[in-house]
Amino acid sequence: LTIVAFGTSAPELTVSIYASLSGSTEIAIGNVVGSNIFNTLLILGVAAVIYPVTVQSNSVWIEIPLSLLAAVVLGVCANDMLIDGAEKSMISRIDGIVLLGFFAVFMYYTFYSAKNGAEPPVSDKESMPIWKIVVFVVFGLVGLVAGGMLMVEGASAIAKSFGISESIIGLTIVAAGTSMPELATSAAAAYKKNSDIAIGNVVGSNIFNVFFILGTSATISPLPYQPKTSNVDVMLAVVSSILLFAFVFIGKGRKINKVEGGIFISLYIIYVAYLISTQG
Repeated sequence: LTIVAFGTSAPELTVSIYASLSGSTEIAIGNVVGSNIFNTLLILGVAAVIYPVTVQSNSVWIEIPLSLLAAVVLGVCANDMLIDGAEKSMISRIDGIVLLGFFAVFMYYTFYSAKNGAEPPVSDKESMPIWKIVVFVVFGLVGLVAGGMLMVEGASAIAKSFGISESIIGLTIVAAGTSMPELATSAAAAYKKNSDIAIGNVVGSNIFNVFFILGTSATISPLPYQPKTSNVDVMLAVVSSILLFAFVFIGKGRKINKVEGGIFISLYIIYVAYLISTQG
């Protein structure tokens, strides 16, 4: 929920911040919403097909509802025209600060739970030298920043060349690209039957994406929002979280089985087909 989720969400962070700074705000929003949909429907679907994903009690009653809350709060913050009758909708700096406030509460809960939980297992592996850690972190950050810039510039060029909106590119190509770490981590966890890491990675990343990444991006620069198109995407993010919560209680044990994983994957395919059809 923390280290793995934050690490795998680092590409979304760099892409969204750079997109916000460069004026490609549709990519910033589409990247976050698209990544959350990709995470829940495709990544968790693939993980469940590989091996049924067991969901712990905390994830059922706290983390999954928090992921749902993140999607709902995003929809409320972004719909100024619908809720307040404003001339235009946007995720303002105040909205960004509110999202960061939710993130602070989530982090407090996470560290409080860890402090009062079971002792972590002792690793037999030797600790990495400090100099090596610093080198890895520096090179990793440089790679992330460079990759984020290339991703945004490339996505904008694709959108202009093919006459496709930046929002659609953000929801599909950019979202899938920045979610590759989540896919690799969750698939590997499912293959090794560490399903709690798979669910924690996906749910944690979804919470990070909305509260921290979108909150940070909006605080840096307000993000214009297009309700007619983006509300469908936000609604799917909400529905996917509700389905995740419901699937936990269907069948034996708190598991997401292969059939339910197949349903998630099918929904994602239908969603992508819908996005393509809207560009026709």
